Amino acid sequence: PVWKHPDVIVGTETSDDAGVFRLRPDLAIVNTVDFFTPIVDDPYTFGQIAAANALSDVYAMGADPVTALNIVGFPRGTLDLDVLGEILKGGGERARAAGVVVIGGHSIIDPELKYGMAVTGVVHPDRVIRNVGVREGDVLVLTKPLGTGIVTTALKKGKASRASVRAAVASMVSLNGPAARIARGFPVHACSDVTGFGLLGHAAEMATGSGVTLVLDSAALPLLPGARRLAEQGFLTGGCR
Repeated sequence: PVWKHPDVIVGTETSDDAGVFRLRPDLAIVNTVDFFTPIVDDPYTFGQIAAANALSDVYAMGADPVTALNIVGFPRGTLDLDVLGEILKGGGERARAAGVVVIGGHSIIDPELKYGMAVTGVVHPDRVIRNVGVREGDVLVLTKPLGTGIVTTALKKGKASRASVRAAVASMVSLNGPAARIARGFPVHACSDVTGFGLLGHAAEMATGSGVTLVLDSAALPLLPGARRLAEQGFLTGGCR
């Protein structure tokens, strides 16, 4: 169902990174939720990655994240609760680094471990950046190298090198806050958080929603170490396909 309301600035129409709702003429709230199954072995690092990923959706809207809720699916009897504690510690560390307060959450018993966050941010209604609005002549700027999904897919199969994994983890735990703040000093027409569907998937959403064609020079794209080799070996995500 499509929800219509005069204060909905961004809804579901363009598959944007988060929803935006106007509270008053000078203030809007940004809402997003994101969670997934582990993509690395270390629980603390997994928590960091999941939190940074959820926070990025708010940054992509031109907003500042302020609060978060933990979302947990945890199995009964197969994992020690200390694992969950480390995941929550990792998520909390990234939240604190972003200036975000974790004010609660919800957990369920689930055969498959899952973790993520529902994040609320704030932004002036006139300063919202959407994933549509691309104009002819715009230049695409990437804040991080590409290939995290490819490297982590290979990691699950035991085929990723330590160097590739280290670089991918460093990228995934890095907050997009500094890049988002820098972007506010420029006339940014559109922004999106490149995650599950890869650069091509999210670029297609931006192009379709904006009524333009994006031209990508594959030789100029920044890639994580080993990402091209692993892709050629077939370690692609479902979103890539």
